[in-house]
Amino acid sequence: MSTKIFLTGATGSSVDLPVETTLTQSSGYIGGSTFEITALVRSPDKGELLRSLGLKTVFGSNSDHELLITAASAADVVFACADADDLGAATAILAGLKKRFELVGKKPILIHTSGTGVLATESHGMYATDTVYSDLDIPLIETLGIKQPHREVDTTLVSADADGKFVDTYIVLPSTIYGRATGVLVDREIQKTFSDQIPALVRTCLSRSQAGVIGEGINLWPNVEIHEVASLFVLIFTLALAQDGGSTVPAEFQHGRSGFYFGANGEHKMLDISKKIAQEMERYFPGTTSLSTNSRCRADRSKAIGWNPVKTTSDMLSSIEEEVKAFAT
Repeated sequence: MSTKIFLTGATGSSVDLPVETTLTQSSGYIGGSTFEITALVRSPDKGELLRSLGLKTVFGSNSDHELLITAASAADVVFACADADDLGAATAILAGLKKRFELVGKKPILIHTSGTGVLATESHGMYATDTVYSDLDIPLIETLGIKQPHREVDTTLVSADADGKFVDTYIVLPSTIYGRATGVLVDREIQKTFSDQIPALVRTCLSRSQAGVIGEGINLWPNVEIHEVASLFVLIFTLALAQDGGSTVPAEFQHGRSGFYFGANGEHKMLDISKKIAQEMERYFPGTTSLSTNSRCRADRSKAIGWNPVKTTSDMLSSIEEEVKAFAT
């Protein structure tokens, strides 16, 4: 019997590649007999392309809560990748998964994409914070205020896992994702080639014909290469299915309250990014401001369960050349 998967954010999210990699590496190919995949899409054209790959589609958006409830109620696994701050959509998906549990008597799996923006503290670019969060240090994560980005949705999912006992929730928190996405979804122009954070800064700098930072740009953020954060999604998905089937998994592989997984393997000063952008701009235009918050973390739990990223901040800085070239030409 195939595992039924419902996917939101199939065409516009910065984590499309991780999701695609999860499904293709785990099933052998998109639309394979191992999975029955249904994607939420807004564009008929992209819906047709996804169906040509063997996926099913439902047309709508995160605002169509009844649609989300219905689709989630038919799924064994939900990848929620459309909006890390949409509480209404998250609540609707949970309602659908509760119906699924009541129907089949088996807890479904929810893999939700949050982000290390939840850790952000404003410094106006003037200093680096001393606090470094570990995804193994749940009490420290629980000190985060409800007004932090993504936090209200994250805590809602944790509560559903703990109180309702009808769903296993896994929250993945990518950091600054860099690099060029590859794969069939990119080849067919279904998903974006680049993520959001660095390209947004590149575009701003290009529009000003000058790179820039807020304050001194010495605030720190973590980073992760796009294919390596994809492998984290693959790992969590694989372990969740294995655990569901009774297999032994690492002790650190947890859901609910302890089910937070940072996607990070290095950190950078925002000034270093702007310097690299300026250097590359000189190649195309001889003759932006950056983010000003701190967000620091260690992916201890992610690595404890077997995630083994190898690319570091130096790789992230090297990738900027390609991103400037892509937007400058």
